[in-house]
Amino acid sequence: MTFAVIKTGGKQYKVAANDILKIEKLDAEAGTIVTFDQVLMVGDEVGAPLIEGALVAAELLETKKQKTVIIFKKNRRHNYRRRNGHRQLLSTVRITEILVGGAQPTIKAEGIVAAPATEVAGKPAKVRAAAKAAAALEAKPAVATATEATAPVKKASPKKAAPAQDATATEDTAAAKPAKKAAAKKAAPKADQE
Repeated sequence: MTFAVIKTGGKQYKVAANDILKIEKLDAEAGTIVTFDQVLMVGDEVGAPLIEGALVAAELLETKKQKTVIIFKKNRRHNYRRRNGHRQLLSTVRITEILVGGAQPTIKAEGIVAAPATEVAGKPAKVRAAAKAAAALEAKPAVATATEATAPVKKASPKKAAPAQDATATEDTAAAKPAKKAAAKKAAPKADQE
């Protein structure tokens, strides 16, 4: 059992223990153990099409986008050019063990920290992320109220209070400005007219 051939993401990969490979995106978090049950070949044994009871366990290291692939289309002498890019999501996995005969993986995930609540652990990743965000928001107001209580209260500066008393005078001048501009336009001779 030196190697196995697995099928995932519509592709086939020849893998051995401790191999690191990039495959199509997997729906799991980094650090979890993922299993591939579509094993086509283990050592000299070839499946028809799959080997029953064979399993390949791997640890998911990370999921990220690969480099941009540029798609450029052009037709000569027709002013036709189209440029497009694509970044494929890839998961990087490390093969931990190749199992046959219905055996289960023995290696546990190293990077996983146990979830604080058992009800959250069985839910999808989006629900767990929302629960963490809600817990963080609940913790923040308590901290904010403590800082508000210790911060001194600022008093309004006397400069801002003075113009409020003379509000009628500023309204009169503001209303008079457009009238003065209109009168100045009518009085000024235009250079175009002769």
